Amino acid sequence: MKKVLAIIMLCASLVMTPWAETSAAGVNSSWAVIDADTGRLLDGDNPHEQLPIASLTKIWTALTFIEADVEQKNTVISQEAASAEGSSIYLEPGSKVSSTELLYGLMLRSGNDAAAALAEHAGGSQDGFVKMMNEQATLYGLKDTHFTNPSGLHNETHLSTAYETAMMLYFGMKNKEFKKIASTKTYKRRGENSGVWENKHRLITSKTDAVAGKTGFTKAAGRTLATYFEKDGKKVIVVTLNNGNDWNIHKSLAADVFQNYNLMTVAKKGKYSLLPGVTAKLNKPIKLLLKQEEKSKVSSVMKIPRIQTQSAEGQWTVSLDNEPLVTTLVQISRE
Repeated sequence: MKKVLAIIMLCASLVMTPWAETSAAGVNSSWAVIDADTGRLLDGDNPHEQLPIASLTKIWTALTFIEADVEQKNTVISQEAASAEGSSIYLEPGSKVSSTELLYGLMLRSGNDAAAALAEHAGGSQDGFVKMMNEQATLYGLKDTHFTNPSGLHNETHLSTAYETAMMLYFGMKNKEFKKIASTKTYKRRGENSGVWENKHRLITSKTDAVAGKTGFTKAAGRTLATYFEKDGKKVIVVTLNNGNDWNIHKSLAADVFQNYNLMTVAKKGKYSLLPGVTAKLNKPIKLLLKQEEKSKVSSVMKIPRIQTQSAEGQWTVSLDNEPLVTTLVQISRE
């Protein structure tokens, strides 16, 4: 009987321990799923809880660097950058590397040395660049996000949330250069250190609906993952923080959205009569990712200027439950 009981207890242990083994002890886990077109939070568990995000930080490092529009020249790799702690693309001190190659090394291979080199290039120093990252976060409305370094190394105050990390990827994917880099499966290096980098995000390199994203891990943060999915015109972003089963969870959460939400046209392309002699022209249809029961909760508001000329620009805002989701420009004409 004791032997049977021992076997039962061992089996129970095998079932219960995977989360403990692959998640950071003492750190909560969270996840968020957002509409990648509007940024709307579709689902989540503790999506607004501040947690360490590890190398998902590099999403913001890349976007901050790209939007800083710094001079495109080769970066001389400092000793400090080359000796950065953690994951590396093995930069040599004194070598000259293009910012483009550093960005690919940052996003595909998660190089902390690449993060340090980009930070020094754009900010004059890593501290200077971190200030830029935080200013950028404030500008984009990321109220629960704070950075202390450009790579995601652990610091007690280096935190974000699953929702705001998803929004980092949301903003990033609206930038053409960032989108190209983040969705690249392999990158061929040239010059003395020629070779091929494969994206560490294995959902991107495998046959899934994943388009772009970033991986992350530290002992303090556990496994972190951000993924941009697209299927049949539907686009979603999934972020998990401190989740040991992240590959499967991401596929499952994306599949749930693709199955339960429809891409609905809430305003058709064309001309709309507003007032006698005044029309609004919508150049492309407005579509939203909605559940069937949500369609009746959609409303629209048009803001039009007091036009003195034949034409002017107005704004068409679409809301769900009185929460604005999409605002687009319309051409107002007086006939």
